[in-house]
Amino acid sequence: MPLSNKKFLAAGLTCLVLLISAGCSSNSSSPTTTTGSGSGGSKAYTLGLITDLSGPGASEAATSVDGVKAAIGVAATEGYKINYVTADTATTTTGALSGAQKLVEQDHVFAVLGVSSLLFSAAPYLLENKVPVIGGAFDASEWLEPKYYNMFSVIGNEDYTKVYTTTGLFLKSQGVTKLGAIGYSISPSSAAAARSAGVSAQAQGIDPVYINDSFPFGSTNVQPIALAMKNAGVNGLVADTEPSTVFALAAALNQEGVHLKATMLATGGGGDLINSGPAAIAAAQGDDFLSNFEPPEMNTPATQQLQAALSKYAGVHTDPTFGEYMGYLSVMGFVQGLKGAGSTPTQASLITSLSHITDWDAAGLWGGHQTVNWSVKPQGPKECFWMTKLKGSTFHLIANSDPVCGTFIPGKSV
Repeated sequence: MPLSNKKFLAAGLTCLVLLISAGCSSNSSSPTTTTGSGSGGSKAYTLGLITDLSGPGASEAATSVDGVKAAIGVAATEGYKINYVTADTATTTTGALSGAQKLVEQDHVFAVLGVSSLLFSAAPYLLENKVPVIGGAFDASEWLEPKYYNMFSVIGNEDYTKVYTTTGLFLKSQGVTKLGAIGYSISPSSAAAARSAGVSAQAQGIDPVYINDSFPFGSTNVQPIALAMKNAGVNGLVADTEPSTVFALAAALNQEGVHLKATMLATGGGGDLINSGPAAIAAAQGDDFLSNFEPPEMNTPATQQLQAALSKYAGVHTDPTFGEYMGYLSVMGFVQGLKGAGSTPTQASLITSLSHITDWDAAGLWGGHQTVNWSVKPQGPKECFWMTKLKGSTFHLIANSDPVCGTFIPGKSV
């Protein structure tokens, strides 16, 4: 996507500041570059963003770059000097690994920001090289494993194989009686989320009549799925998939005349939908979108800061996308870790600092409803979602569902 003049100006100013203090790039093998003083310490930090800039995962993750820009702008106001480079996975497992190798061996990054559905394929390499990783645990379960002491998830280390009451509680409150759910076979978290939704719904008396946990990653060939859901009598939908799949399925269900009482769409909300054009907006009318964080419609100090930063530093004026939340919070998590990493932080001291954070609050975007203890894996027994409904071209809060919080169901796993 071409950068606006405003973005070029912001990028140029950032580069100018770094040139004055340290240089826009470094040929040093060190993962940090010495700079002048500031509350962020005596270094400028180069972060490596590994994400899905191309391929089917791009519809969910590519906008993470704007989130990173926004958070770097906020961090600069506190005296932290941060630069970033990107690595595109191309939405392949080999691309994720080679991207991580590029960031470590060529770019010499201080830490990695992980915003990719396929990050799990790079995790062993990043662990072997003792690289701090801050990002979103929406790919697989490596974030949960104690051996991955270098990985810290800004959405919490949720075990997708466990079942929480949250999904079932929301669906029941909206009158759903028959559930359909889909997930991707290649993504362990997506597949588990589809199965978990069925068990959570069943615990609330909802019949999980169609559960598909092996859909091809990013596919838009959804007509057979829509027909199967229609034949099963589905009146509620859970989809933990890429926006491209979500939008195609919404359109196909409309064509089949399927009227849903509620949906829980984990991606595709906010700017992802608004920027997808009139057809996607028309197909998604009345759909419910899940967010792991406060949506901008809540107009809280945390959401105001996020939107202001996206506007000022990234030229983004729509509701935040999933990718933007992830990029923004990954940098904010990095900065919080720096605050406890000593006067001359190292990669090792950053990991130690992050592992002692017991009350990560997603930069205030959880509104006091939950925190995550990064010293413990997996996260605790509470799970909260924020739900909005699309009406026209705007999103609206759903009564008693901002957030809807549930707890772990003992003895249930998928």
